[in-house]
Amino acid sequence: MDKLQKFELMNKIVRELEDLQNSQNALITKIGHIEVDNMNGLNDSYLETNLSDMHSKIAENVDAVTEIFAHFERQRDEYGEKNSAAIAAAEAAAAIAAAESAS
Repeated sequence: MDKLQKFELMNKIVRELEDLQNSQNALITKIGHIEVDNMNGLNDSYLETNLSDMHSKIAENVDAVTEIFAHFERQRDEYGEKNSAAIAAAEAAAAIAAAESAS
């Protein structure tokens, strides 16, 4: 795997981690809505207990994903800076090859 391919893969992983982080946050929001609905009328003890536990577990996952995302984003940025010349050269070569094949 050349430096450009590795950098592109790192970018893909960063996007996937960001998507995972957003999905986890959406779960927290949805659970919160159900908890509020339950408190505003149902007062179902089973829902209260289990949703609270689920909320806590997902909140832990959000923290873990956020930490992994931040770490890997820094790692990707450092790799990009360290290899910027090689990445730029590979991108230029790919652009030239694409232009030649389109002709």
